[in-house]
Amino acid sequence: DPHRREHTFEVFGLDFMIDQNFKPWIIEVNTNPCLELSAPLLARIIPNMVENALRIAVDPLFPPPMPPGSKKNQIP
Repeated sequence: DPHRREHTFEVFGLDFMIDQNFKPWIIEVNTNPCLELSAPLLARIIPNMVENALRIAVDPLFPPPMPPGSKKNQIP
């Protein structure tokens, strides 16, 4: 991070092909991937990917509250 930008993240899109020997080949990396829900499979995959990306990037900064009764919320 040459500009020392803290608390940022990016989602990249990878286009790839798999050959007859099941070896993956990266075709290109997109810095602005299409997140259009244009097919039923994409409608399931993309929202989960976005949720997981936010969980990885944001939860360490703002942890979700612990459920009531959890041992971390109890005073020893």
